[in-house]
Amino acid sequence: MTTELRRLRNYINGEFKDAADGGTIEVINPATGDAYATSPLSGEADVDAAMAAAAAAFPAWRDATPAERQKALLKIADAFEERAEDLLAAECENTGKPVELTRSEEFPMMVDQIRFFAGAARMLEGRASGEYMEGFTSMVRREPVGVCAQVAPWNYPMMMAVWKFAPALAAGNTVVLKPSDTTPASTVLIAEIIGAILPKGVFNVICGDRETGRLMVEHSTPAMASITGSVRAGMQVAASAAKDVKRVHLELGGKAPVVVFEDTDIAKAVEDISVAGYFNAGQDCTAATRVLVHEAIHDEFVEALAKAAADTKTGGPDDADVLYGPLNNANQLEQVTGFIDRLPAHAKVEAGGHRVGDKGYFYAPTVVSGLKQDDEIVQQEVFGPVITVQSFRDEAQAVEWANGVEYALASSVWTKDHGRAMRLSKALDFGCVWINTHIPLVAEMPHGGFKKSGYGKDLSAYGFDDYTRIKHVMTSLDG
Repeated sequence: MTTELRRLRNYINGEFKDAADGGTIEVINPATGDAYATSPLSGEADVDAAMAAAAAAFPAWRDATPAERQKALLKIADAFEERAEDLLAAECENTGKPVELTRSEEFPMMVDQIRFFAGAARMLEGRASGEYMEGFTSMVRREPVGVCAQVAPWNYPMMMAVWKFAPALAAGNTVVLKPSDTTPASTVLIAEIIGAILPKGVFNVICGDRETGRLMVEHSTPAMASITGSVRAGMQVAASAAKDVKRVHLELGGKAPVVVFEDTDIAKAVEDISVAGYFNAGQDCTAATRVLVHEAIHDEFVEALAKAAADTKTGGPDDADVLYGPLNNANQLEQVTGFIDRLPAHAKVEAGGHRVGDKGYFYAPTVVSGLKQDDEIVQQEVFGPVITVQSFRDEAQAVEWANGVEYALASSVWTKDHGRAMRLSKALDFGCVWINTHIPLVAEMPHGGFKKSGYGKDLSAYGFDDYTRIKHVMTSLDG
């Protein structure tokens, strides 16, 4: 007996639609490895339709008052809470994440972030008006950029959708949002919820693959392209957008160093770092997966971390006693497995290092020690539940190794020495430096990196500003 797959559809100009040419993609539940839905494989006609809808809706949404936009976003946040169970079900089928953990750790943050940007809509800032030249008054207008083409990733489909649409809508832009081809379900549901609140065309969702994303970025209509994804994808987006000088907002990969000094409380550090490394199966650009530990406590730390890994559980969405679920897709399982299979002879797997079960894409919590700075697994993003450990001799070497990767998104320092913590917060070349913690985020503070981790900020007033443009207006006092 064949189970009929659920049919997901694009949301364009206030209507749910199949792809114009009828193309579809099977959507897989990573906890089972089985297909549960189909989504549109959108092509040029679908992208054209979504962009036309967003462009047509832009003037009215741009001219809505900040108070009106705030009210709409607050309604969206309330509606999300009313539909919480539906959103959680869609997200956890999308990703295989533990339902209870997603309910407690992700959903409240997501709703709070929408409300933050609702407030930001009424906090447009610019330099004070004044007479900077005799006989003339100057003022600054902060305006929306226009239509925004946005591409969200598969690791946090719901939350990353919020990080995309909330600041864009708050600033007065209209949106065409594409979820990952492996996780479209929760974003399509978001479209249903938002569609009952916003005017037609202000918010559009099209599903598809990389080619769909390319068509969106290269389309002549958007004034801005925003993507959260891999470095490779970000470079392609930047190159495509350069052809017509689009604004680009890139949140790309990470390889966060976790620098642990000899005065650290080992038990507390291990507990916090293991959670920050394994949460969401390590599928987080800020995950605490590259530990640099002082040689004086290296062996003790590795032993404790290996025990923490052995005590960490992975399992399906309905298992309340697990820290994380499966990897998102078969390709990601292959990638993580490949990193372990290619380990150099001097590396030692202290815990894990293998798939869990033969159904779904589960991988054991893993610790690898004995690594050198130029090893592949140190330099490249694994994006899985794998924590690597290196031993450093002094502060200078710790900083050199921490900065010695192409990524620069997040980092953390673990020490009781305040002066040392302050020195490293300056020396570490990363967009975020946590001290004696790793991974907390708040809506009021910016999230974004340097180097190949991209540019532009998510969250905070800085993230809101990224979706605006600045106009100087000067008037003669004689006229």
